[in-house]
Amino acid sequence: MNRLLILIGLVLVAAGLLWPYLTRLGLGRLPGDIAIQGEQGGFYFPIVTCILVSLVLTLIFWLAGKL
Repeated sequence: MNRLLILIGLVLVAAGLLWPYLTRLGLGRLPGDIAIQGEQGGFYFPIVTCILVSLVLTLIFWLAGKL
């Protein structure tokens, strides 16, 4: 459990440091993300972005489990 918490902390620190570069990747505006604009407002659900982030995190945790 200690290694998992340390890994999560390191991932969060890395994401925080790399945030200016990560925003340039276009995450959140991928094809397949749902965006509906109406007169009274809008709705946005980044489904493809969520799937992609889930796959990457699954890979990271799977690799961490192998250590």
